[in-house]
Amino acid sequence: MSASYSSARGAAREAASSQHYPQGALYVVATPIGNLADITLRALHVLELADVIACEDTRHTQQMLRAYGIDKSAGQLLAVHQHNESEAAQTVIDRLRQNLRVAYVSDAGTPGISDPGARLAAVTTQQGLRCIPLPGASSVTTLLSVAGIGGESADTSGFVFHGFLSSKSTERAHTIGVLAQEPRAVVLLEAPHRIEALAQALAVLGDRQLTLGRELTKQFEEIATMSAGQFSAWLQADANRLRGEFALVLHPAAIAAQGGDAVRILTLLMAELPLKSAVKLAAEITGQPRNALYEQALLLKKQD
Repeated sequence: MSASYSSARGAAREAASSQHYPQGALYVVATPIGNLADITLRALHVLELADVIACEDTRHTQQMLRAYGIDKSAGQLLAVHQHNESEAAQTVIDRLRQNLRVAYVSDAGTPGISDPGARLAAVTTQQGLRCIPLPGASSVTTLLSVAGIGGESADTSGFVFHGFLSSKSTERAHTIGVLAQEPRAVVLLEAPHRIEALAQALAVLGDRQLTLGRELTKQFEEIATMSAGQFSAWLQADANRLRGEFALVLHPAAIAAQGGDAVRILTLLMAELPLKSAVKLAAEITGQPRNALYEQALLLKKQD
């Protein structure tokens, strides 16, 4: 495998070596979420250059490095994961104060995004040391790029990243109830052994649209859009759909779905009040975004 990337390493040195890479700095390096070809040239260069590579799983990282033909000894790899991040951060700080370059990678994707790394970055900056990001693969942005969501109004633009929901059914149901009121898109992550439970919990959202990505960037990548109420049936239709890591995007809720009777209430108020007053009062009654209600009011007025 390493021979396949020999030209990539050469290109990385040619493209990235002219940049300054200070010593005594922590390099937070995004790595592929499945497809090894998604590594960046700058990431390859920094991984070769690093004196120490802090990582979520040393065995996994060593395997990845060997695939790229990068040779690091076991002593150059330092385990920094969710169970030891606070303690291991001090070891990283010691290495940085020795004027070494330390690269940090999680098992896949961008560190600190539902992965270890956030505490390490925080401690590094708190100690007055440099923390340098190397952007790259992320399941969050990968799925968002094809989900086709675009805010129809200022209140529904953008997205909210939530990540993994609680494994406890009561807490998970409560969180979904809260997220149901969120007018923007919501990004969730889930592991294969919990995806059926998540699908059942999301069923309460009914017709709200959902785009899911399974095994993103890998050979059996699957991306599908459906209503939240259809998700369980979609999983059960093919046993292979229960395999692999999942990223999910709940689309912005349609105004009627957000508030149930929001449109009906708005219509009744418009019959008695000026448009702006009706929108203001409807927003207070239903809790729905005023901008979205105003756009709906304009549509209703055109239909008169």
